[in-house]
Amino acid sequence: MNGNSSAGPATVPNTAGDGLLEVSDVTVRFGGLTALDAVSLTAAPHQVTGVIGPNGAGKTTLLNVLCGFVRPQSGALRFDGTGLTGLRPHRLASLGIARTLQGVGLFSRLSVLENVMMGGTPQARAGFWSALAGLPRSDRDERRLRDRALAALERVDAADLADRLPDQLPYGLRKRVALARALIAQPRLLLLDEPAGGLPEQELPELGRLITQLTGDAAVVVVEHRMDLVMSVCDSIAVLDFGKLIALGSPGEVQADPAVTAAYLGTEAQPGDRPDGSPEDGAPQDEAPQDEAPDAGAADG
Repeated sequence: MNGNSSAGPATVPNTAGDGLLEVSDVTVRFGGLTALDAVSLTAAPHQVTGVIGPNGAGKTTLLNVLCGFVRPQSGALRFDGTGLTGLRPHRLASLGIARTLQGVGLFSRLSVLENVMMGGTPQARAGFWSALAGLPRSDRDERRLRDRALAALERVDAADLADRLPDQLPYGLRKRVALARALIAQPRLLLLDEPAGGLPEQELPELGRLITQLTGDAAVVVVEHRMDLVMSVCDSIAVLDFGKLIALGSPGEVQADPAVTAAYLGTEAQPGDRPDGSPEDGAPQDEAPQDEAPDAGAADG
């Protein structure tokens, strides 16, 4: 299972056209820094694919490539049989791709419901701002957007917050609102950038259940530092280190891989060590929350 990106994408059933994401030999350089080095992986429909690695491994850069914010120097991206390489970010929603950020990115002066409605704007005929301003022919569109926004909030168990302002909510609830904003687009590929960032330990099991439920409609790709969450929800995990893919496999395979342990600890693996640096029978170490999304044009730190 030890390997590198030269081995090509992991073998999965032939489900192209059914929501399969394929990343093939993607390389990204920022000046003299190689952020991604010929990375290949796949994310299968109706499964959770985790992307992990130490700080600076290239995780956020990979998400930015998938979203069109960063163009690779080489390699190819395909989703559902459609090429993504060079695609403009605003085209993602029409292909069924949505992303959350490391932070929440909510508009403080709009209600929770209005924030979620923003996520459905690309699919609205009149558009959110026309509806908000009460322009002609917007009433029907506004009702449809509101119904979909309420359904998305219901899905993340936050429908009772619809009329609140984001700044009135604790961080964990704002994260749910941000997720609902992505779900209103009804994505078939959902990219989650550190969904557990800033959440207390007791909220992780509920977040894990929610992520698992999302696979009923979408392929889910999760970049996350909280290893207890990653190991509990992911069907497969890709491990990056200094831009290279060093391991790809099931949670059990990745957790037992000496190369992964060495990447996290910076030392030769010892018996009982886990990729998160904690003893096998100990509690994983929590990462400090990151409330701001990174610059899309820069490698992650």
